[in-house]
Amino acid sequence: MSIKTEEISSLIKKQLANYEDSISVQETGTVTYVGDGVARADGLENAMAGELLEFSNGVYGMAQNLESNNVGIVVLGDFTGIREGDTVKRTGRIMEVPVGDQLLGRVVDPLGRPLDGLGEIKTDKTRPIEHKAPDVMERKSVSVPVQTGIKVIDALVPIGRGQRELIIGDRKTGKTSIALDTIINQKNQNMICVYVAIGQKESTVKASVETLRKYGALDYTIVVSASASNPAPLLYIAPYAGAAMGEEFMYNGKDVLIVYDDLSKQADAYRELSLILRRPPGREAYPGDIFYTHSRLLERAARLSDDLGGGSMTALPIIQTQAGDVSAYIPTNVISITDGQIFLDADSFYAGQRPAIDAGTSVSRVGGDAQIKAMKKVAGTLRLDIASYNELASFAQFGSDLDSETQARLARGQRTMEVLKQGLHEPQPVEQQVVTLYALSHSYLDNVPVDDIQRFESELANYMRANHQDLYDQIKSTGKLPEGDSLDKAISDFKETFKTSDQKKSEKADEASDNSDDSEDANN
Repeated sequence: MSIKTEEISSLIKKQLANYEDSISVQETGTVTYVGDGVARADGLENAMAGELLEFSNGVYGMAQNLESNNVGIVVLGDFTGIREGDTVKRTGRIMEVPVGDQLLGRVVDPLGRPLDGLGEIKTDKTRPIEHKAPDVMERKSVSVPVQTGIKVIDALVPIGRGQRELIIGDRKTGKTSIALDTIINQKNQNMICVYVAIGQKESTVKASVETLRKYGALDYTIVVSASASNPAPLLYIAPYAGAAMGEEFMYNGKDVLIVYDDLSKQADAYRELSLILRRPPGREAYPGDIFYTHSRLLERAARLSDDLGGGSMTALPIIQTQAGDVSAYIPTNVISITDGQIFLDADSFYAGQRPAIDAGTSVSRVGGDAQIKAMKKVAGTLRLDIASYNELASFAQFGSDLDSETQARLARGQRTMEVLKQGLHEPQPVEQQVVTLYALSHSYLDNVPVDDIQRFESELANYMRANHQDLYDQIKSTGKLPEGDSLDKAISDFKETFKTSDQKKSEKADEASDNSDDSEDANN
């Protein structure tokens, strides 16, 4: 077989044209230990805290402990394929996640990888999961409300854009439901939402995603899921990843609502990692920097100054208590970091008062600054009314003979508590809430039976939408109650047409009696 000289020459020239004399230098180390989602490696002297490291099987890890003789690495994936003696190399990149509009409507893991089966997320933007919180001078005061659509919250513990409001209570008392209802209520409110599910069952996360999809809220929401089956490192970084995704929108002048559900499980995951990494345990075996873990996360929520675009990120962290003990370690830590808490009472929940928000323990340190003037006016005495009713109700258990004034206050309190009840996934626009609370505070409900309060409220809203939409629009646009007696006249006109359950039964009985009389006359 003969080869022409010209062919050999052309092949050599091609090889020379593609030749690069640059030398690739990589710093690598050797795995000395692996287990329980953690690895140790020698030889990575220049590794940075939080740096992304790559193992020889393609799994990534994050440098967590920088010690004199080795590096402690949390493995961000399946650690069972890593063996002692494997190579691990530096990437030179701090741990980061993909961000951008492409993530809206998607369910992703804490590394930004899709979990919803809808294909690859095509974005070239990334942000580090750890980011310095805005300084004091980079913020401005919290004064624009986040309407949750939940009457008792918008009236008693208002939340402002840029605030950090803790949702705290025992398991199965409606914490996640409040967060989901708040997300659902942001439809057409120009708000991006991020829901971070930490340590939950995958079936629970799927149900939450389907709820958001059903009510059209998934279109403006990113769901970050680190389920209970994931290794502890993913549960630990999940809220930081969600914060990074939200910050991309905040620093572009948009408003963001982020829910961390829940930080108790994240704290447990961090404790597990720290103990395996041989960090000294402190109170309840948590590491000494557990407070810093949550504070540097929650401080990233802010309302930015106009110089930085005026965007905001509002945080709703969730903490689970044991038997209502808010004085435990993690709850007290997070309470001290946040701007108030919404406390859910298990006894109220099982007694049928839902949402089961304890008005006495719940507080918002932003207060009326995050309320429209109309809401502030109609809800002014609501907290005192509830406290007075609870005290009277406990006293009334021991006495049968109550004077007429006490009975009237008890009756008013019962109607107040009934008004504050709200169905699951039924958030209400603020103008509807204002009119309902106006009717309550101006005694329009005093002679309505307690069992008819919910129906009265629903039918009043339908009547107002059908006949007085202009009053709704006025409250919504100006934030103030309509001038004059137009609102009183509208509610009075409706009340004249409203029939109580007893009145309806009486009318049915009269109809039945008339029909029977007619049939007797016909027979005669």
